[in-house]
Amino acid sequence: MSAITPSQVKASIEAGIPESIVQITDLTGGGDHYQAVVVSAQFAGKSLIQQHQLVYGTVSEAMASGAIHALALKTYTPETWQQESAN
Repeated sequence: MSAITPSQVKASIEAGIPESIVQITDLTGGGDHYQAVVVSAQFAGKSLIQQHQLVYGTVSEAMASGAIHALALKTYTPETWQQESAN
C-alpha cells in the first residue's frame, strides 16, 4: 500500500468525471483520509447515492489497495454548488 497525494486523488476524479470541479482536503495529514468536494453537471438527475457511486468509481483502485482509507464526499451539480456558495 503506497500513499496517494491530494493532487493524485483530484486527478483521478477529474479523469473519471470530465469537466468537474474537484477540491481535495487531507483530513488527517497522513495521506489516506480525504474529503472531496465534487461539482459536476453529470450529477443532474442522480440521487446522492448515485453521485457518490460515480465518484467512488473513479478512485476504486486506490481504495481497494488501501492507499485511500476513507473518502468523505460532498457532491453538487453546478446549480446546487452556486446556491451553496452563495450561503
